[in-house]
Amino acid sequence: MKIVVSHQDAMRFEAKTEKSSFIIDCPQISPIEYFLSGIITCSATDVVMLPKQQGYEVKNLEVSGEVVRNESAPRKFNTLHLEYRFDSDADDTLAARWVMASLETYCSTINTIRDTTKITYTIIHNGNTIRENEKMISGGGSAVDFGTLQGCNA
Repeated sequence: MKIVVSHQDAMRFEAKTEKSSFIIDCPQISPIEYFLSGIITCSATDVVMLPKQQGYEVKNLEVSGEVVRNESAPRKFNTLHLEYRFDSDADDTLAARWVMASLETYCSTINTIRDTTKITYTIIHNGNTIRENEKMISGGGSAVDFGTLQGCNA
């Protein structure tokens, strides 16, 4: 993977990927907000794709993330809490497995920061809180094999 970022004007930058390009307009949206958005989107794509591969459909998906950062530079993430809200016709156990598979195995961005950031999550499935402030199972990656997933993780 290669991305080239070039200065446009003022605090605007263009990011060119191998597939497309987009404008980063600081301070309207900061690089750290893009970073957190990428983390959340990575996991959200898994929570759509995993059920689809199993014949289920996720509806009304909303994933929010809240971080606590260092007070001084470097202002890295100390904690990240993710909240997953979605509906499906699956039971709560299967819905929780989709989220856990994303967190523990598939989501590249979460797995990139997991050794330096305490990550917790809450799952609200069909309006019911089925997991609340849970910690990831492992802090250094997981040996659990959930199979192959094609999504935004390439």
